[in-house]
Amino acid sequence: MIVREIVVTCSNPHIASAAVASIGGEFARSFERDAANSNLSSGMLASRLVRDFACRADDSDWEGVSEATRGTDTPILTGLRYILERGLELGDDGDRPSSEDWPERGLACVWPTRDPSACRGEPWRNGV
Repeated sequence: MIVREIVVTCSNPHIASAAVASIGGEFARSFERDAANSNLSSGMLASRLVRDFACRADDSDWEGVSEATRGTDTPILTGLRYILERGLELGDDGDRPSSEDWPERGLACVWPTRDPSACRGEPWRNGV
């Protein structure tokens, strides 16, 4: 259920921005630089990566978030960090999309998917 909560709340750019700031430290500074280099706010980049994760991540990615959050003091922030780090890894091909590349369709599209129409308005896996 933690993963569902992350997706539902952090798909909003304002909440995602506050969550990245709450994670803090070098991660937040680095993430904000990555977002600025893409002409996006940290909240916009984070929310797009979260929505993309919800639509495109495979079972091992979902399990990875669940495992990362298990037993932590701040499971939502820990899970969000996992999703963002994984999304940046997958999107780190030297040709990071900018705000012009991501019109209001709302997805970062870094997770591969077997079915491009996998996301049909339900931003999480059933039972997760």
